[in-house]
Amino acid sequence: MQLGPVDAQPAVKSDIRACYQTLQDQLPHFIPRKAQNYLVAELAKTLAGDYDPKRRLLVAEAGTGVGKSMAYLMGSIPFALNNNKKVVISTATVALQEQLADKDIPFFHRICPKPFDFILAKGRQRYCCSHKLSAVADTESIQGALFTQKPKRSEQLLLNDLYAALSRGKWDGDRDSWPKPIADHLWQAIASDKHTCHAGLPAHRGCPFAKAREAMDKADVVVVNHSLLLADLELGGGVILPEPEQCLYMIDEAHHLPTVARDFSAASASLLGVVGWLEKLNQAATKLGNTADIKRAHRFVDSVLDAIQTLIPGLREAKNMLSQLPLNDDGCYRFADGELPEALNAPSEQLKTASKKAHQALGKIHDLINERLKENDISAKLADPALAETALFLQRLENLEKVWTLMAQPNSDKGAPLARWVQACREREGDLWVHVSPLEVGWRLDQMLWSRAAGVGLFSATLRALNRFSYFCRQVGLSETDGSRYLALPSPFDYANKARLVIPTMPCEPQASAFTEALSEKIIEHLEGERASLVLFASYWQMKQVTQAVEQTVKQRGWQLLCQGTQSRTALLKAHQQAVNADKTSIIFGTGSFSEGLDLPGNLLTNLIITKIPFAVPTSPVEEAHAEYIERCGGNPFLQIAVPEASKKLVQSVGRLLRKEEDSGKVVLLDRRIITRRYGQSLLDSLPPFKRVIES
Repeated sequence: MQLGPVDAQPAVKSDIRACYQTLQDQLPHFIPRKAQNYLVAELAKTLAGDYDPKRRLLVAEAGTGVGKSMAYLMGSIPFALNNNKKVVISTATVALQEQLADKDIPFFHRICPKPFDFILAKGRQRYCCSHKLSAVADTESIQGALFTQKPKRSEQLLLNDLYAALSRGKWDGDRDSWPKPIADHLWQAIASDKHTCHAGLPAHRGCPFAKAREAMDKADVVVVNHSLLLADLELGGGVILPEPEQCLYMIDEAHHLPTVARDFSAASASLLGVVGWLEKLNQAATKLGNTADIKRAHRFVDSVLDAIQTLIPGLREAKNMLSQLPLNDDGCYRFADGELPEALNAPSEQLKTASKKAHQALGKIHDLINERLKENDISAKLADPALAETALFLQRLENLEKVWTLMAQPNSDKGAPLARWVQACREREGDLWVHVSPLEVGWRLDQMLWSRAAGVGLFSATLRALNRFSYFCRQVGLSETDGSRYLALPSPFDYANKARLVIPTMPCEPQASAFTEALSEKIIEHLEGERASLVLFASYWQMKQVTQAVEQTVKQRGWQLLCQGTQSRTALLKAHQQAVNADKTSIIFGTGSFSEGLDLPGNLLTNLIITKIPFAVPTSPVEEAHAEYIERCGGNPFLQIAVPEASKKLVQSVGRLLRKEEDSGKVVLLDRRIITRRYGQSLLDSLPPFKRVIES
């Protein structure tokens, strides 16, 4: 990571001090937090290159209550403004994005001595294309090319309303800002896409995404989600967002980054489903070539048709070969060590070459149509349906090329192999899906981001596993000795006096068949006398079994039981809050997703029951392949993956209890393995310093 000489450092310090002073003045009950102040200072020093001018990267685990959002705003924005850089803040959840854009950044904007502009950035697909919308709002126009079926009257009226609102400046074209949901099939017909919507064409210059992109270029601070960040980096960086070399990346909820990065690098496609749309492309290619001007486009049309003649029989042949594989009960077959059978190597290479050829040739046809439209050689009425059609086929061919490029890629001697598997297709009987995914993405993150960015801060309340950063480092391509700065900042909460960790006696451990029945009795016992409880289960199945077993008792005692999945999360939390505020007993039953991002401060949660240590069973083909790879390297997947992951999830789970400094309560863990197994002590030691009550 390179940055010029930091001669603005005194100005940065001065601006940070001014921010802090104004913060104290504006908040009447402001309490200084040592950990927060330390985080601000360490981030500013890291970005300035004080620790390592070539490695301006900070990894900080900041416990609940540290105030990490305000810390990274205060540590990065003054530095960026004084050094002509931009700040890109990336989060994993919509809730944190909205909190930053609607609350935290506007507040920081008021206390910052230098003015700055900020924007919440979204991907292209969240914006409508004004040109497409004008076409479908006109019932006599090209809607047939954009819709698979004619819109119903109510849908046509909605499209007309959308167009009218956009034309009058009453709507910005953002799907999320329209007051009512817009059905997916309608939105897909009017959404902006990279193939047909670009500012080079006069009709698209005023498109909502073009305007948003313009605003993004001017903004000093851009808030994104991890998916949009990865989308930009996968395109080479600087395509959607500013250039990495000009950015300070503040990556919040960073523990989600490895999974998002892995999903972005994965690809999948069906076999017979692809044959279906390739046959349609085969029929449409000449017509599209005519629109592009057949004299100039004929060789590209020939290339598309030639590639399709290879792809269709090749996919059918692959399907016949793969159909011979013994699928498991889930309709899945995974190739051990990611190695394809010898017989599949040549077909995979052939499909890779042909899909690339078709993709490139159709891209040329698409460009020629665009060119004719730009030069007024053809009317928009003729060009738009052709562009919409080629855009759809280009997206599909791009994915097909990615799948077969990865399938044909030989495993490297260094690093983990790719996970490759086939899955029975639920939509079409007899069809198969082909899936490819990397196991480790750290080297890609290093290549795309760590080695290019002007500076990086990675933040979360749970980055360490078993009190160490090593597991996270392996996942994201960092090293504890690479010059990056690592901080573990404890929560300011008084855990020892405000909360207890209770490990009750249990008749059996979770592996026993009688455990679910034992849970039902123990949960009722630990709900007694408690006004606001949250019970976290390891599986939906177990949650439902226990719900059925206890609901009669709960009803008899007049308690309210709210079960995840019976209503939306928002409605469920509202019902819980209303009951607790009315001095009634309310209990929430939830699974793993409720162990993160659930905020129940004060009297809304005083009793947290965790049924099991949250060990993930490696059931997905990617997880199975990763465990297999670690074993092949002489490692222990349970100790190297399962235990560190469980440690992180357990810390997240207990983090639901205390949300503010004045909160108090108890955590009950109904899994005795934490004191009976060798790994248990390390899990216990990674938890906050609760007062422990271990029943014998």
